[in-house]
Amino acid sequence: MIKVTRFNGSEFWINPHQIEFMEETPDTVIKMFSEKKIVVREKAAEVIARIMEYRRQLGVTGNDSTF
Repeated sequence: MIKVTRFNGSEFWINPHQIEFMEETPDTVIKMFSEKKIVVREKAAEVIARIMEYRRQLGVTGNDSTF
C-alpha cells in the first residue's frame, strides 16, 4: 500500500495494484479499477516514485513480467 494525501490534508493508503491510470488536470487524479476516482495533493511523479519504492520492497523489479 502507498500513502497519499487528500486536499483536506487527510492521509490514506491505496493499493497500487488497483490503479487503472493517473492524470494531472492539473490536480492528480487516480482512477482505480473499481471506477472510483481519487484526487490527491501529490504530483503523478511522486505517486509513481512511491509505487516503485513499494514494488522494490516487495522484491519486484522493472524486468518482471508481472509488471
